Amino acid sequence: MSNLEQFDPDFYQSNYTIDNQEQSSNDSETYGFRNQQVSEQPQPASFVPPEMLMPSGYAGQFFQPASNCDYYSQSPYIDSFDEEPPLLEELGINFDHIWQKTLTVLNPLKPADGSIMNETDLTGPIIFCIALGATLLLAGKVQFGYVYGMSAIGCLGIHALLNLMSSSGVSYGCVASVLGYCLLPMVILSSCAIFFSLQGTFGTVSALVIIGWCSLSASKIFISALDMEGQQLLIAYPCALLYGLFALLTVF
Repeated sequence: MSNLEQFDPDFYQSNYTIDNQEQSSNDSETYGFRNQQVSEQPQPASFVPPEMLMPSGYAGQFFQPASNCDYYSQSPYIDSFDEEPPLLEELGINFDHIWQKTLTVLNPLKPADGSIMNETDLTGPIIFCIALGATLLLAGKVQFGYVYGMSAIGCLGIHALLNLMSSSGVSYGCVASVLGYCLLPMVILSSCAIFFSLQGTFGTVSALVIIGWCSLSASKIFISALDMEGQQLLIAYPCALLYGLFALLTVF
C-alpha cells in the first residue's frame, strides 16, 4: 500500500481539485437559475393587429394603393397621349390623302390641292409600281427591273429640271410621289394588255392617250404644288417622255 501511495503522485498529476469541482457546480446552478428567470419574463407580441397600426383617418384597404383622381387628371402624360397623331399618320400613311391624290390623277380636269400634293408620300407610288410590274408579268413580260430603274432615273431627271425651273425648289420625295401616283393610268393600259395585244393601231392610239393623261396629271400637280402658273406644257413634255418609256414596255 505504501508503494501505491509512493507512485500515485507520479502516475498522474492534475491541477483540478475538489474546490474547482464545487465552484463549477455552483456556476452551473447560477446559470440555470438565470435562464429560468429569462424564460419567465414576458416576451413581446410578434403579431400586431392591423387595426392598431392603421391611422384613424385611413379608409382604404391594405396592399391596395388609394387612387388619386386629381393626380391622373393633372398628369401631363395623359394630355400628351391624347394629342399624339395615329400611328399610320406618323409613318406617313394617310388613306384620305392617298384617295384624294388618286382621284386627282384619274380626273385631269380636277384642280389639285397643292398642300396635299407637296408631301413625300411613297405608299401609293410603290403600290402602283408593283401593280404595273404584276400586270406586265401576267402579260408574259418580266420587267420589274426596268420599271424600278426607269422610275429612279426619271425621278432624278425631273427633280433636277424642276429645281432649275422653280424658285422655291422641290424635294426628291415629292417628285417621286407625284410621278408614282400619275403612273396609275399606265397600270390600266398594262391591264388591257393582258386580254388583247396592243401592237396595232388601237394599241398605239391607246398608248398615246395614256401618255397624255399621265403627263397632264403630273404637270397639273407640279404647277399647283410649286406655284408655276403658265409653265404646264414645259413640265408636261419631259413627263411625257418618261411615261413614253413605260408605254413602250407595255405595248412591246
